[in-house]
Amino acid sequence: MTTTAAAPDPLVELRAVSLAYGRGDGATLALADATMSIRKGEFIAVVGPSGCGKSTLMKLVTGLLPATSGEVIVHGETVVRPIKGVGMAFQNPTLMPWRTTLDNVLLPLEVVEPHKRQFRARKAEYAAKAKALLASVGLGDFAEKYPWQLSGGMQQRSNLCRALIHEPEIMMLDEPFGALDAFTREELWGVMQALWLERKFTAVLVTHDLREAVYLADTIYVMSRRPGRVVLKRAIDLPRPRTLASTFDPAFVDIVHELRDRIHQEYA
Repeated sequence: MTTTAAAPDPLVELRAVSLAYGRGDGATLALADATMSIRKGEFIAVVGPSGCGKSTLMKLVTGLLPATSGEVIVHGETVVRPIKGVGMAFQNPTLMPWRTTLDNVLLPLEVVEPHKRQFRARKAEYAAKAKALLASVGLGDFAEKYPWQLSGGMQQRSNLCRALIHEPEIMMLDEPFGALDAFTREELWGVMQALWLERKFTAVLVTHDLREAVYLADTIYVMSRRPGRVVLKRAIDLPRPRTLASTFDPAFVDIVHELRDRIHQEYA
């Protein structure tokens, strides 16, 4: 008799989660009955029309906002406060201009426990780790440069390093490449993929770029117009590592068109 191993429990679950801003008749329903299941080490992307609740969903998962109804579960426990072990990267790098690239990357280790209490004693070790991380994204020679001495793409690479330096289990990516030119953005898709393949953190990417979503994700969730609902869950079974050449393959292009058609239905 052959037995099939049970699927591992998801790291993150959203069970019919809704979120309303405000109260009473003036309340705005931003998210409605959103349901998701994210495996440990999975890379998911969330796409949809502007204002569909993509960024709101990230705040719910990290505990920055409480759900109005439904349940957000991380590690099998209901989220009732901001969770630990999260890295975050946003559209704007928000690097501190008075700190070098190295010192910007080290910042989380200065403020996040248990590293905070060990920082002075282990600073040389932490600095070596940060330099190795910078080298892995092509910034090995820029550790002592300041943000104003870096291009936009370099700043975003630094930002990714800062988000990963404390080895978070969950990485939240809120349109991290949206402010960059097309060539730099595509270059950083490769950087992001390489970091994920090496470290296998659980990643949640919010993006308007459907090619970016298909390039990076294992699974894509399409959200409806406000109030945001999950209207499509699409597994991306394309081989890795993916390359820019992959984005011209018929299978890749077909998925992009499928997602675009589903989003356009929201405007019909």
